[in-house]
Amino acid sequence: MKLVILDRDGTLNHDSDEYIKSPEEWQALPGALEAVGRLNHAGYHVILATNQSGLGRGLIDVASLNAIHKRMMKQLAAVGGRIDAIFYCPHTPEDTCTCRKPLPGLLEQVADRFGVDIKGVPFVGDSLRDMQAAVAAGCAPHLVLTGNSESLRGSGLPPTFPAGTHMHLDLNAFVDALLKKTVDLAV
Repeated sequence: MKLVILDRDGTLNHDSDEYIKSPEEWQALPGALEAVGRLNHAGYHVILATNQSGLGRGLIDVASLNAIHKRMMKQLAAVGGRIDAIFYCPHTPEDTCTCRKPLPGLLEQVADRFGVDIKGVPFVGDSLRDMQAAVAAGCAPHLVLTGNSESLRGSGLPPTFPAGTHMHLDLNAFVDALLKKTVDLAV
C-alpha cells in the first residue's frame, strides 16, 4: 500500500494560536488540497495524524471537530482529493498519553489499523514534534516550511531536528519531490 501520513494544522491548513474551533476557521493552505489530490491520483492513501489538544482543553468538542473535518473533506472532494483516515490525539501535554506527538502513538495506530509496516513511510509536518514522532515511529520525516516552520524559509535545518529530515517549501513541493522520486524509481 502506498501511504503518506500528514499533520493537519500548519501542513494542510492555516494554524492558529487560538486553535481551529469551527469549520469557518478551517482554511486550507494555498495548493495543499490539490497536493493531496495529486497524491491520491498517483495511487497514495493519505492519512492525517494530528494533535487536537483543544478537545482536552475544553475549547472544542468532538462534534465541532467532525464538522471541521467534514468541511475539509468537502473541499478536498471538490479538487479530486480525499483523506482516507483521520487519527487525532485529544490530550493536553499534561495528560502524559502515548499518542501526542512527539511520541509515536498516533503513527503506531495507523500501522495497526491498516496492518502495514510504516517504516520509511513519509510523514509530513510543520514542526519539530512532527519530525520527532516520525523518527520515533520509523517513518521518513518531511518538514514543510509552512505553519510553525515558516520562519525557517531561506535557512538550513536547525540542529535540533532529527538527522535525515527532508525540507520542502510546502505540501506541493513535497508531492513534487515524492512523485519525481517515484518516477525515477520506475525508470
